[in-house]
Amino acid sequence: MKHTYSVQGMTCNGCRSSVEQKLNAIDGVTNATVDLASETAEVVMKRHIDTASLQAALPEKFTISEIKQKAVSSETSNIFETKAQEKELSKLQQLKPLFLIFGFIILLVTAKNYSSWNMDTMMLDFMGVFFLIFSLFKFFDLNGFSQSFKMYDPLAKTFPAYGKIYPFIEVILGVLFLARIEIPIILVVTIIILLITTIGVTRSLLSKKTIQCACLGTVLKLPMTQATFIENAIMIAMAIGLIIKNNLL
Repeated sequence: MKHTYSVQGMTCNGCRSSVEQKLNAIDGVTNATVDLASETAEVVMKRHIDTASLQAALPEKFTISEIKQKAVSSETSNIFETKAQEKELSKLQQLKPLFLIFGFIILLVTAKNYSSWNMDTMMLDFMGVFFLIFSLFKFFDLNGFSQSFKMYDPLAKTFPAYGKIYPFIEVILGVLFLARIEIPIILVVTIIILLITTIGVTRSLLSKKTIQCACLGTVLKLPMTQATFIENAIMIAMAIGLIIKNNLL
């Protein structure tokens, strides 16, 4: 069963992520999606959960109340459903920003290495530019990113401060890759942090919960899909390949 609620007290994406996380953590809730602009939450539950229980799970600054839906005819209901489906973007459309960014990174790296065409150099440049661009989007809303990130990253769940420093780690890795400093070490670090995140992404995909991917922060609202897993897998494969090929360990 799905219920729609009004949520008052949210002022930023960090608030939205916090409310969404608290609601999803309630026993019996299958999926909770919160929209900051309309100040609403759609909660899908296995059994009826009263509003008081939902309110008790939220911090005091937030107030939640159910929006009563008026009964509509079957025909009218179908019209609403059709409009909702038309409004709902497909996964490919939602992931368009991610594909565009990947495409531009590839173009940039290809142009930079056109004369030499060295695959090792191109992979190092790709990883460097990847980390810098992806960290940039996270800095637009650092608090919102950390809230979204800890919804699926195991380390950020255990140590919330990790979500705050993760964008800085990406910046450092990006600069070191492009400057070719301590390559063996940063390749290992890349593998470790992306493996941890990939574990969380895999769990989220298997649970089939609809949550926001934080790879581009909260400015661009990307759904958690197989593309997120593939994105991490490519980076991990590059790092492992470079280590093995060049006997860096």
